[in-house]
Amino acid sequence: MPKKPYSNTRLAKYIEKRVLELKPRKSQIEIAVEAGFVSVNMLSMLKNGSSKLPLDRVPSLARALECDPAYLLRLTLEQIEGDTAAHALVEIMGTPVTGNELGWLQEIRDASDHSDPRMTSRGRAAIRAIFGR
Repeated sequence: MPKKPYSNTRLAKYIEKRVLELKPRKSQIEIAVEAGFVSVNMLSMLKNGSSKLPLDRVPSLARALECDPAYLLRLTLEQIEGDTAAHALVEIMGTPVTGNELGWLQEIRDASDHSDPRMTSRGRAAIRAIFGR
């Protein structure tokens, strides 16, 4: 088994990105302590992909990384269970929705006067255009 089996996961990449974004305000050690890790090395191990994030650490790490816990949970499920199992969990339990996504949903509801609009090709194209896709 490779020494860094989780290095290519979206979770490892996201944690690395957030630590860099927070660097002007707090150190990696401070983040690890805030997350409640016994070993401050754990954050490095998560970033470089040599360890996976235990589910029970998602809430505290999300607070320490100042990110949405639902998004971090989604990435953690992918890492722990793999894409297929993560998709099955989401199918059964529902998609964890982030605070940012809730903002988009509320705006759609307000703009449509709560009419429950269907996704059309025009609507899809408009959303993708916002993101340059």
